[in-house]
Amino acid sequence: MIVGIPMVLEHVVPLIAGGSSATDNLCLSCYRCNEFKGARQMAPDPVDGQVAPLYHPRQQIWQEHFAWINDTMAIHGLTPTGRATVNLLRLNNDWIIQARRIWAQIGLQPRS
Repeated sequence: MIVGIPMVLEHVVPLIAGGSSATDNLCLSCYRCNEFKGARQMAPDPVDGQVAPLYHPRQQIWQEHFAWINDTMAIHGLTPTGRATVNLLRLNNDWIIQARRIWAQIGLQPRS
């Protein structure tokens, strides 16, 4: 558990989709995000409904796909990949927004 949220080791490309357990396919993930993602690698962009690949933390740059909306502690998707990821993983649900507020109060809130 890191800063109050249980974390799990996630396969970025799921094993069922041909991913491996090699280090370059693993990342630390909030257990809820991991469950929301499941075996998916793509999701609809909520802006136009077109299917987009989910963000790959080992191959893509966070700041190219996401931005912080600091006054609300929300993450904004800047690209189809960013928006699809935010929407599918529910990155702005009430539970995580509250956690981010706590992290900000103790100086742990990440910034892009």
